[in-house]
Amino acid sequence: MKRALILISAFLFAVHAWAQTQPIKVVFDVTSKDEGTHQSTMRHVKMMADAYPNSEFEVVIYGGALPMVLKDNSSVAEDIQLLKDNPQVSFKVCEGTMKRHQVDKTQLLPGVGTVPDGILEIVTRQGEGWGYIKEAHH
Repeated sequence: MKRALILISAFLFAVHAWAQTQPIKVVFDVTSKDEGTHQSTMRHVKMMADAYPNSEFEVVIYGGALPMVLKDNSSVAEDIQLLKDNPQVSFKVCEGTMKRHQVDKTQLLPGVGTVPDGILEIVTRQGEGWGYIKEAHH
């Protein structure tokens, strides 16, 4: 009986460890102008990138979240700069949102890329099997 419990425990531990190392792909949807949302997004991305080192994470910013990636307005600029060289993590801002707010690429933080349409980017990633997280903070 004791041997069976040890084998079961070892098996469960191995399954748990294996699940922690499997690569994942997650797209984060950020539309809120709330700085708390921006900060929690960065916290989530950093924690997940550390926990899943062979995985991919993309933060898609559009709508009211535009200040999150602007040189003069971002409350998370330092966090974005720390992650910009991490090949696991990318930040993409919607060009439609930029156009609406008369923002050009020179106003974006270094390392922030653009996509023609933020919603289409998210839907495309989901179609490719990426997980989805809508970032919100209350």
